[in-house]
Amino acid sequence: MRTMRMATLALVLGATGAHAQGGAPAKKAEPAAKAPAAAAVDPSELTEDQQTIYALGASVGKDLSLFALTPEEVQILQRGMTDAMAGTVTIEPKEFAPKIQAFAKSRQAQAGNAALVRAAREPGAVKLPSGVIYRETQAGTGKSPRATDTVKVHYEGRLVDGAIFDTSAKRGIPVEFPLNGVIPCWTQGVSRMKVGGKAKLTCPGDTAYGERPPSGSRIPPNAVLTFDVELVAIPGDTRQ
Repeated sequence: MRTMRMATLALVLGATGAHAQGGAPAKKAEPAAKAPAAAAVDPSELTEDQQTIYALGASVGKDLSLFALTPEEVQILQRGMTDAMAGTVTIEPKEFAPKIQAFAKSRQAQAGNAALVRAAREPGAVKLPSGVIYRETQAGTGKSPRATDTVKVHYEGRLVDGAIFDTSAKRGIPVEFPLNGVIPCWTQGVSRMKVGGKAKLTCPGDTAYGERPPSGSRIPPNAVLTFDVELVAIPGDTRQ
């Protein structure tokens, strides 16, 4: 679970500080060669080691996006990381593990609810009984699929922070699947589309993956997800 990974990250950082406190005072690091200012970093101009550190920061940042931190909260986070690495942490991070997870869930829920409200306010948006927000972005001219049909689509899936977690467009190959064999948001939304059309689906957590997102994905439990979908074809449809 992503929340577990974030709790682990916090505990690892805390353990770093606790270790330094428990032994001899942390040594002051020797001054290193000055790196480019953080605000002006161009990764392509960094050394290989600096790019590795940049990649580490980017990886941590992706997971931290779940918390939707304000600029002021980011400063507090940076202070905690700095203190942990310097061995000057004054609280025990392990004691906050349950609060970290609860905080993550709360922020995730807030961000998800805000995304649903924004989607519902977009021109042309239709809120389905399940809470799915459907908005046609390009009208199709073909038929609409039935729940029992197999459909061929292009799609891009995003988290509420805008991060893309899956896309067929980059692979360049449409995906085929039975419409009644996917998440409810897709079954309900794609069935309203016509071949050649495009739509944006904003899916409440219980119409997406709920408590059990795909293994290995960046999708947290009960996440609100957004999909841009193009209905390419309904293979095998012989309706006149």
